[in-house]
Amino acid sequence: MSTGISWVRRSLIALLLLFLILVLHYNLNIPEFFNCSGSSGLSCARRKLGSFLQSHISKPKSNFKFKETPQCPHHPLDPLTIQEINQVRSILLSYKPFASFPAIQALYLDEPDKSQVLDWKPGDPLPPRKASVIALQNGQSHLLTVDLDLGRVTSHEVKSGSGYPPVSLEDINVALQVALSYPELNKSAIDRGMESSDLACFSPTGGWYGPGEEGRRILKVQCFSGRGSSNFWMRPVEGLTLTIDIDQKKVVKFSDTGRRIPVPEDTNTEYQYGSHIDPPKMQPLNPISMEQPNGPSFRVENGHIVKWANWAFHLKPDPRAGMIISRAMVQDSETGEFRSVMYKGFSSELFVPYMDPEEAWYFKTYMDAGEYGMGVTALPLVPLNDCPRYSYYMDGIFVTSDGKPYVQPNMICIFERYAGDVGWRHSELINYKIRESRPKITLVARMVSTIGNYDYIFDWEFQTDGIIRVKVILSGMLLLKGSPYQNISQVPNQEDMTGTLVSENVIGVVHDHFITFHLDMDVDDSNNTFVNVNLVKEETSPGESPRKSYFKAKRLVAKTEDDAKLKINLYDPSEYHVINPSRRSRLGNPSGYRLVPGGTAASLLDLDDPPQLRSAFTNNQIWVTPYNRTEQWAGGLLTSQSKGEDTLAVWSARNRPIENKDIVLWYTLGFHHIPCQEDFPVMPTVESSFDLKPVNFFERNPILGITPNFEQDLPVYGAAFSA
Repeated sequence: MSTGISWVRRSLIALLLLFLILVLHYNLNIPEFFNCSGSSGLSCARRKLGSFLQSHISKPKSNFKFKETPQCPHHPLDPLTIQEINQVRSILLSYKPFASFPAIQALYLDEPDKSQVLDWKPGDPLPPRKASVIALQNGQSHLLTVDLDLGRVTSHEVKSGSGYPPVSLEDINVALQVALSYPELNKSAIDRGMESSDLACFSPTGGWYGPGEEGRRILKVQCFSGRGSSNFWMRPVEGLTLTIDIDQKKVVKFSDTGRRIPVPEDTNTEYQYGSHIDPPKMQPLNPISMEQPNGPSFRVENGHIVKWANWAFHLKPDPRAGMIISRAMVQDSETGEFRSVMYKGFSSELFVPYMDPEEAWYFKTYMDAGEYGMGVTALPLVPLNDCPRYSYYMDGIFVTSDGKPYVQPNMICIFERYAGDVGWRHSELINYKIRESRPKITLVARMVSTIGNYDYIFDWEFQTDGIIRVKVILSGMLLLKGSPYQNISQVPNQEDMTGTLVSENVIGVVHDHFITFHLDMDVDDSNNTFVNVNLVKEETSPGESPRKSYFKAKRLVAKTEDDAKLKINLYDPSEYHVINPSRRSRLGNPSGYRLVPGGTAASLLDLDDPPQLRSAFTNNQIWVTPYNRTEQWAGGLLTSQSKGEDTLAVWSARNRPIENKDIVLWYTLGFHHIPCQEDFPVMPTVESSFDLKPVNFFERNPILGITPNFEQDLPVYGAAFSA
């Protein structure tokens, strides 16, 4: 005991000496340092000292700054701050057309006109700050613009036509409360041998399937067994569906078609690390991490401007898109000039249709961005697993239905990636001493949306050769259908199954994922043209050549929107260029960027099927439209329960001119998912991507400016060994 007391005394003395040194060296204000109203002075001082040590003593040897939440906007595209959101709420509280405060379904920055943003320079006054508000009152959707400089509402429209605003967390809570208090639900649970307390329920959206579902905001409620495992998704209570009017707060339909289907067991469903599960046998891995002895090479200025290598761009969280990249510019390797590549890029809509026509499944055709919001469903990222060391984390600031702001912490991370890949290399066989190689080091901005059972990982990856790679990674859990069968041999008509038996009593239903991206390309400026560079087979004339065939590139300039509606075809290959005819290289080629699709998929639904009418933006993989600031959401502004009256397909049907215009490129990345047993109880990541790649944009390859790695610049570790 005496030894312990002595150790404590020595530690306190050392801590006091350290504190005195800090006071003298950093000229600390002692009263301010210990100013901790409302909390324990000792614990507060300990926190402040720890924070001080982190920022002054343990800071990496670089210009890297830890996360800072800006208190005021610094750029025209910066998201609304907490103070600005509170100001919007105060204005709406006294807004006379509302008899009572409406339900706020969405509130975000009303971005200035594009011309104002392009003309703005750091140090200039910001354009007027405005907020866009989507509110609900008495079953009507209200679209408002609030001018924060004037302190008043400057526009107010009551929206007509189909569609409702995004579903809020409050709406979901209402639906669940109504469902869980419904006597028939509790009775059905008891009939299945469950307690009502075992139920874990969620609220899928209902889509739109005819006039019988109009005139009211509805959510479905379906349930699982939450007993015995945190992975309730693997234990569906099949055939049990409630349709809830969330404004009237009542059940309008109750369906229970699966009483003969057993609730699957919880065996081998747990996934939490350290739980009682016996994981698959494999050799354990040693810890692994990319180390940066001098800290990261990127910096974040004023909370939203990211600068790295030859790139600079604006990054912000968004409640609907999740993450928006704006004003992406790359440095010219010859002149040092920062040149415009893209004005604005983001995921505009995410369509997920399941392929089962039964009562409990037909409506599962989700529009995740417009119905739920990719940003408001983005939970905090997991350090060292979602994001590596030296990541910079960015918070999102969103609103509850009563208009009050809240912080979504660590929603986005930014980090450098090096996985041992090669960016460029060459060796000479004749002169074997020449062996040149450059590492592939990239900068990644990442966000993860968790929408029900699925997790969607979005990466915007910037490369030193001028490429922007956009990647979507799917993970999480399958949405399973209960089944009476425990083995495939028991299924009488296997061809009639809508999926795969992935475990006893559960079927993984076949489904799709389509992510449509809005890419407002400004290559060198806004005067752009879309060119379909089609590869056409040619045949040689008799006696012309020993060759019989070859192909050449045929450039087709898209003059109208119809010319740019394209379906990707492996046997009719093309490149897809956005060029600036007025900016030429020294060789006379127009400056450009090209879309390079990765693996993708196309919708197989009938064009007149209700879910396909709503998601008609997936009818083509590529669209090009003239810039219109009101045309951002491929599924329409008010997506929930919409009929497809306000979609990308509707806008583009006008067939407007697009040659030498400010144009927007739309690209849909798709997945067909036929589940398998390896998707149970958790689904491994599945990914696809596309590139935006320079074409005649640089005079030569800028990757020559990348410095190779040298042994003396890196930490020294023990030598690798082999058995």
